[in-house]
Amino acid sequence: MHEYLTTAELCDYLRLKERTIYDLVARRAIPCSRATGKLIFPRRLIDRWVESHVELAGEGLPLPPPIVAGSSDPLLEWALRESGCGLATLFEGSGAGLKRLAAGEAVATGMHLVGADGKYNVGAVGALAGVSDVVLLQWAWREQGLVVKRGNPLGLATVADLAAKRLRVVLRQPGSGAEALLESLLAEAQLTRDMLDALSHVALTETDVALAIADGGADCGLAIGSVARRFGLDFVFLRRERFDIALRRRSYFTPPLQRLFSFARTDAFRAQADALGFYDVGGSGAVEFNA
Repeated sequence: MHEYLTTAELCDYLRLKERTIYDLVARRAIPCSRATGKLIFPRRLIDRWVESHVELAGEGLPLPPPIVAGSSDPLLEWALRESGCGLATLFEGSGAGLKRLAAGEAVATGMHLVGADGKYNVGAVGALAGVSDVVLLQWAWREQGLVVKRGNPLGLATVADLAAKRLRVVLRQPGSGAEALLESLLAEAQLTRDMLDALSHVALTETDVALAIADGGADCGLAIGSVARRFGLDFVFLRRERFDIALRRRSYFTPPLQRLFSFARTDAFRAQADALGFYDVGGSGAVEFNA
């Protein structure tokens, strides 16, 4: 079986009449391409399309609410608004978002959880109990580091400086991707959390980290470079990380997510990534994991 099917091959594959296929194409109800001047159908997308319409015991699988949960990301927040996809947001961190996805409380979740092997997100998704149909789609590579005051007056260069200089650090909530990264960086520097002068309250989003520093409530915090640029702060690069969107296979072909991912292939999306800075969206939409 070829990776790309002609109309006739698809008819045989799905045991449908040609007229039915053309009707599905006309209604934009089935994935197809006209890149070659005639209709072709990517078989892997056809398989996912079929799976997304599976019914159990005569009842349709319940659709989760149109909410994108998980980790906050400025480019994702902008794309959700500009694409007109109609999806709401509930940003509580990568770990909390995964739990909501597994519980059917969100249609997708953003995440950037680094595993013990240094790889992003795959381990966390693969460990979800009772979930066997999750897909990870790459959203962007981002630059993560320390956000500091303009001019970096305290001369921060590494994570070790956080303890050596006894700086006021704003932390992220437990289970967040930034918190997991900080734990990894502290271990590499042979430091422990109690060596830090951490604020009593945590920041729930990247923006909250930047606001705490801009308002003078903290000396530094872990966040992405685009947030530092937005608030006129400085940025000390520490790690390049991959931000992915996790979702159930059957949700991929729903109109809101299709609109979002289609928008992520536009020139406007790439221009915004360049404007925000510290993003690489060259692989946006690539499948990183398919359970």
